[in-house]
Amino acid sequence: MTHTTPESMTPLDILIMAAGKGTRMKSRTPKVLQRLAGRPLLHHVLDQAAHLQARSAIVITGHGAIEVEASTAIAASTAGTFDIKFVRQEPQLGTGHAVQQTVPHLTDDGTAVVLSGDVPLTQPDTLRALVQAGAATGALALLTVTLPDPTGYGRIVRNAEGAVQGIVEHKDATDAQRAITEVYSGIMAVPSRLLKPWLARLTNNNAQGEYYLTDIVAMAVADGVPVVAHRITDALQVAGVNSPLQLAELERAHQLRQARALMEQGVRLADPARFDVRDDARTGARGEVLCGQDVEIDVNCVFTGRVELGEGVSIGAHCCIANARIAAGAVIHPYTHIDGEKAGATVGEGALIGPFARLRPGAQLGREVHIGNFVEVKNSTLADGAKANHLAVPGRRHRGRARELRRRQHHRQLRRRQQAPHRDRGGCARGQQLRAGGPGDHRGRRHGGRWQHHHQEHRARGAQRGPRQAGEHCRLAAPQKAAQGLTLHGVRPPCLKTT
Repeated sequence: MTHTTPESMTPLDILIMAAGKGTRMKSRTPKVLQRLAGRPLLHHVLDQAAHLQARSAIVITGHGAIEVEASTAIAASTAGTFDIKFVRQEPQLGTGHAVQQTVPHLTDDGTAVVLSGDVPLTQPDTLRALVQAGAATGALALLTVTLPDPTGYGRIVRNAEGAVQGIVEHKDATDAQRAITEVYSGIMAVPSRLLKPWLARLTNNNAQGEYYLTDIVAMAVADGVPVVAHRITDALQVAGVNSPLQLAELERAHQLRQARALMEQGVRLADPARFDVRDDARTGARGEVLCGQDVEIDVNCVFTGRVELGEGVSIGAHCCIANARIAAGAVIHPYTHIDGEKAGATVGEGALIGPFARLRPGAQLGREVHIGNFVEVKNSTLADGAKANHLAVPGRRHRGRARELRRRQHHRQLRRRQQAPHRDRGGCARGQQLRAGGPGDHRGRRHGGRWQHHHQEHRARGAQRGPRQAGEHCRLAAPQKAAQGLTLHGVRPPCLKTT
């Protein structure tokens, strides 16, 4: 099947440079697999190829090639809209050398779009406009941007008429050329039939001793091929990642952009700078928050995967919500953790959740359900009005009415009271024997049933012989217990005085 775009009417082959080591990242993980908004940088670039309806994506790997190729193959199989191919650049001798490795996979009928694996936020509309600019005249199209501080970038050199004449890398530029603020972003679109002979003519006669891809611009000018520059003003779209600081700055800029988009839809964010939407690497779900009217979100909330918030939903501070649907009017109190994973989690209308509650996969809560602090729900359905106010784990069950849940919780509390150790204020000598590890040391297991036997026997003897001094029943019982060979393993029996 041939993939074409309406703008170019020619197949697109995306060339992604992902061979760099990323020394400044100081990480064992290859740079292109560092995560932005929950997903590797390279996966964001693959999304761009999918949006362009590319025929193929050719990923140029080098450092960490096995890891990069494995991760990329999984992501491409999920997208399933283009063919994925890999080529190795070993050793790494520059951007031109990297693209040279793709020549065997390029056909003359296509347009090659060169992208960088560490530039994740280029918008599909920007790339479409770039392809269209080159397709109109069969030209070499460059994506450029004006930066207040262009240090490190290749400068766009124009003649007196404003036509692009070439790109000069920063280390090879003169002082006059370094004053230029229009820079090359590293992204270009060029007909493959022109690209291949230009790549064959590249040399490494420069300060770096590398093969620069940007040298093909001067070749195009010399061959009379038009060179067009599609200039944008949004520097975030062409921002790359070379250090943890740059990755963090790009993360915050990306999240702030998403926060502003939600606020334009009417969502109330307490602080747009403390808000995160992330893709779910476990399920492959893209980060997406769908909100009704009058939704309020407090600070430091993280949304992962697809999250739906109904009208009037209120999300408290420091909540983590993933793959969940929260119906209208629900209130999620602070520090609540909702993670539906693949099964999903649902909160009904008017429900009150938290604080410090946890909803796990399969949690299905009806209308006006109350889930209190330190309650965990998994694979359970709680019907309308059900309440689990604190310290409960209603997992893998179906809760009928609110009355039933309250009854079960009440019975659990009664059982705890019945099993709780009885305190003896008389200074039980039996306790002294146990603490000393002396004869009859029978540290009983709390729930093994032997405490009850011990306690009931003492009660029966007390009824037969009448009242005794505090602790006396334990002293009388100890020799008999030893004679019967009965020992209680674990914690102290209930007749002991606790210290």
